[in-house]
Amino acid sequence: MSTVVETKEFQTEIRQLLDIVIHSLYTEREIFLRELISNAADAMEKMRYTQLTGPEVKDKDLAFEIHIDTDDKAHTLTITDTGIGMTKEELVENLGTIAHSGSKEFIKHLSTKGDQKDLNLIGQFGVGFYSSFMVADRVTLYTRSYQLEGESFVWESDGVGSYTITEGEDISRGTKMVLHLKEDAYDFAKEDTIQRVIKQYSSFVPYPISVNGQKVNAVDALWTKNKNEITDDEYNEFYKFIANAYDEPLFRLHFSSDAPLNINTLLFVPKENLEQFGFGRTEPGVNLYCKKVLIQEKSQVVLPEWLRFLRGVMDSEELPLNISRETMQDSALVSKLNKVVTSRFLKFLDDQATADPEKYKEFWGKFNFFLKEGAANDYTHRKEIVKLLRFESSNTKSEELVSLADYVGRMSDDQSAIYYVNGPTREGIESGPYLEVFREKGYEVIYTYAAIDDYIFGSLGEFEGKKLISADQTDLDLGNEQKDRSEQALPEEEVQALTAWLKEVLGSKVTEVRESKRLVDSPAVVLSPNGTNSMQRMMQLVNKDMNDLGPSVLEINAAHHMIKRLDAARKNEDTFAKVAAEQIFENAQIAAGLILDPRGMVKRLNEILERALG
Repeated sequence: MSTVVETKEFQTEIRQLLDIVIHSLYTEREIFLRELISNAADAMEKMRYTQLTGPEVKDKDLAFEIHIDTDDKAHTLTITDTGIGMTKEELVENLGTIAHSGSKEFIKHLSTKGDQKDLNLIGQFGVGFYSSFMVADRVTLYTRSYQLEGESFVWESDGVGSYTITEGEDISRGTKMVLHLKEDAYDFAKEDTIQRVIKQYSSFVPYPISVNGQKVNAVDALWTKNKNEITDDEYNEFYKFIANAYDEPLFRLHFSSDAPLNINTLLFVPKENLEQFGFGRTEPGVNLYCKKVLIQEKSQVVLPEWLRFLRGVMDSEELPLNISRETMQDSALVSKLNKVVTSRFLKFLDDQATADPEKYKEFWGKFNFFLKEGAANDYTHRKEIVKLLRFESSNTKSEELVSLADYVGRMSDDQSAIYYVNGPTREGIESGPYLEVFREKGYEVIYTYAAIDDYIFGSLGEFEGKKLISADQTDLDLGNEQKDRSEQALPEEEVQALTAWLKEVLGSKVTEVRESKRLVDSPAVVLSPNGTNSMQRMMQLVNKDMNDLGPSVLEINAAHHMIKRLDAARKNEDTFAKVAAEQIFENAQIAAGLILDPRGMVKRLNEILERALG
């Protein structure tokens, strides 16, 4: 008996459409395997649903499985599923037009009945099948419908403009695709290549996938399960798989949300921050899935850049994907998704900081820079992030941390602002002159050790209605908090004469010399005319050859014995007075943490020593 071969043309303009699919639609060639596996999973999902709701079917006891076989010698790749299969009419309808989606038609048909809650299809677009022509110059497809009276058919095409359909030998229910690979795609006939691609894109497809008889997708999609059913060991093993890690995570967050999108999220905080060890900038580590199929690995858009240290998975059945299922089309929805998950994670950190302060302290020690980066740049979430910031203060011991809320909670009634001061170390801050008035008044001062801290506080402006003020701010107005003028201080007219003389002696090094209302024990302090000294210190760190710091504001303690003796030397026209004045000024710069070239001081110090020795 002769076999009837029917040759059919693809629909109008199929040549141009196929060319787009084969050469332009997908960014990575290997994505063809993701698409074909998704189609196979859909075929079995349709079959599962049909068995639950429909008539008697062929091979009803046949297990739902995807089998992939490679032949490196024949250069073929074969993908077999035990799904719903296709009739001759469905072959023409589903594969005869590139824009047709069998999955969408199936859903559309069910929607008229209003009963599709148990259906979970992965595939969205008919073009997924044609991605096979990116790697194959000929595709042969064997299929047999689930219907008891169904027949077997063979569909074949070179993807150029036509296809053939012939009757086939009776086979089990389902579909088998044989890809005859192009010469430059022979690598896809190798087992290790196929296993790698499956593990990257299709590890969590809800049906078993085997390659040459060996099961590949052995890891469950934990994010779709109820967290009460998952053990710590299962979470830890999943983290090691998804993050390519060897240790356990520090924190994990597993939650589901219904709005604005239906999403399942499983996030992990690693135990170590590799950026801290100089390994370069960390890549984003959260993968985006749609119905357990990878859409974007290490997605750049689903979380803000400063959360790049997180590892994990976000999955949504409602993602507004483009036709190649590689990018999302609705930027407003993506933005909402970003905001929902980010806010949820920040709330989780806030809860952890309350429930387990020691563990949060460990997290803060390793990942604080990321939160500070967010507080500096992310205006949407800044208010939530600032609550998570931690600092040492004048009321804490070394390495003991305080939040801004803690600080405000123990402020005295007569204190009107939150005070902070920047310095390279705790010892450097506490040995400097800027804390003296606050120490005398008993006011707590937050210690900041990084320039970004001052930037955050400066841009934030206030917290819980309290202004944030730097203790070394030039125009610091302490109001009723400033110290009273000492009875031992020089008379005000003598102070005016002394400050005028100092301005003349120091010349362009200062913009102003004035009596201080903040000093208690130190003779003098320098302030930046542009606000705080921390910006000048940062500029010096960036430009290590910078010797000219620019002019400063000099404040003197009119009650200090050194300043009184300087004034006496000035009035006696002692030539040594100018030497002492310059040294007092530079001592104040050193106390401010401003790095100076010490060579200019050597001659002056030798002169001072010679005089001191007699």
